[in-house]
Amino acid sequence: MEAMEYIENRTYDEIQVGDSASLVRTLKPQDIQLFAIMSGDVNPSHVDPEYARSSMFREVIAHGMWGGALISTVLGTQFPGPGTIYVDQTLHFSRPVGLGDTITVMVTATRKFDHNHHILFDCVCTNQDGQKVIGGTAEVLAPTEKIKRPRIELPEVTLLDREARYQHLLDRTRGLAAIPMAVVHPCDRESLLGVVEATQAGLIVPTLVGPEAKIRSVAEQQGIDLAGIAIIDVEHSHAAAARAVALAREGRAEALMKGSLHTDELMGEVVDANTGLRTARRISHVFLADVPTYPKPLLITDAAINIDPDLECKADIVRNAIDLAIVLGIVEPKVAILAAVETVTPKMRATLDAAALCKMADRGQIAGGVLDGPLAFDNAISIVAAKTKGILSAVAGRADILVVPDLESGNMLAKQLEYLAEALLTGVVVGARVPIVLTSRADTAETRAASCAIALLMAHAKRKAAKGA
Repeated sequence: MEAMEYIENRTYDEIQVGDSASLVRTLKPQDIQLFAIMSGDVNPSHVDPEYARSSMFREVIAHGMWGGALISTVLGTQFPGPGTIYVDQTLHFSRPVGLGDTITVMVTATRKFDHNHHILFDCVCTNQDGQKVIGGTAEVLAPTEKIKRPRIELPEVTLLDREARYQHLLDRTRGLAAIPMAVVHPCDRESLLGVVEATQAGLIVPTLVGPEAKIRSVAEQQGIDLAGIAIIDVEHSHAAAARAVALAREGRAEALMKGSLHTDELMGEVVDANTGLRTARRISHVFLADVPTYPKPLLITDAAINIDPDLECKADIVRNAIDLAIVLGIVEPKVAILAAVETVTPKMRATLDAAALCKMADRGQIAGGVLDGPLAFDNAISIVAAKTKGILSAVAGRADILVVPDLESGNMLAKQLEYLAEALLTGVVVGARVPIVLTSRADTAETRAASCAIALLMAHAKRKAAKGA
C-alpha cells in the first residue's frame, strides 16, 4: 500500500550500472486527444480517422512524443525519480504505435559520471509483440538527496467532444434523402450559417422566406455563400411566418425552421385554427440533450411552448415525446414525470398530475413508453439516489424522457445542463403537421444543423407511416 501512496527517488549513490525500471501503458483514444490538446499538434495522422485510413499506416497512430513522454515519466517518477533533471535525450522511432497497443518502457543505467552526478540511460519502448517502437539514450543529473513525498492524486479528466457528439447524431441520418425545409426570416449570421451547414450535411433543401434584400445583405456582410438556395421575398417577419406555414400546408415544405423572428410570431401562425398546422395533439417542444455525464440521450419536455400545462396538455406532451424518442431509436422509452418530491401530495399539483399520468399509462391512454412519477430530478437520473430513497422503479435512474412541471422549470433545467454540464442541446417542436426547428438567438449554427437532423428523421418516419397506412 505504501508504494502506491508515496513517490520516492533513488539517489546517484544508490544507482548501479545495469539497474533498470519499467512502465507499461496501453494507448487509448483519449490519450491521443489529450496529447493533441496539450501540445496543439493536430496532425491528421493522429486525430483524423478518415485521413489516417488513407495514410501509409492505415490507422490513427500516437504522436511520436507520446512514447517519449513515457520515458520522461519513468525518469522523473521512478528511476531516478524526484529531483532528477533532464540534460539530454536522443530518440529513434522504429515503428508507429496504434490504438490498443501496449507499450513497455524500459530504462537502464549504462554509465555514471562521479564528477557531476550525471547518469546515461538506455531507453527502449517495445509493443505487445516485443517489437521495438522507440529507442534512444537519456542523460540526467541524478538527485543526491533522498526524497519521499506523498503521491499527488491527479484530477479525473473528461473530454467534452462536441464535434463527435454532433457527428453521432448526423450518423443516424445517413442514407436518408434531404427534406425540403422552409426557413423563416433568416436575417442574422447564425440563422444563415445553420442553413448552410445543414444543407452541406445533406439534411435539408432549404427555402429562405423573408425580405430578400435583407437576407442577401447579411450574407454578404458575413461572407456566407447562398448560391443555389431559393429565397421567397416577403415584406417582413410576420409575412414570412405566414408564407412558410402555407408552404408546409401545401406540402412544399416537410419542416420549418425559425430564423431571427420572435417565437410567438412564428407559433402564432402555426397554431392558427384555420390556416395553421394543428393536429389532434397539443403542440409541444422537446429538447434532446447529450450530457457528457449521462450515459444516453435525454429528452426534456416541455421547456419552450406550454407555459403552465394542465393534465390534458401534459398527456399530449408525454405522447409527443414518446413518439419522438421512438423515431430516434429508443425502444419503449422510460418517462420520468418530474416534481420536487417523489411522494404524492395535494399541496403540489405536479405530484397529482404525475400520479394521474402514470395511471393513464396503466389504462392504455398513453402508450409506447414506461412512465413513473412523481420523481425528483436526482431520482430520475441517478440509480444511486433512487436506491438510497428506497424507490423501486423501471424508470428511476434510467430515464430517457424528463417531463417537467412547467415551462419555467424545464427551460431552467435545459439551460443549466447546457451551460454548467456542457450538454449539446438540440430541439424541435412536435405535435404539428410538420416538425419545427425552434432555435434560440444564442444557438450556434452547429446546434441548428443538429436540430435539422432530428427534423429529417421525423419527416422520414412520417413518410414511412404514410406508406404503411
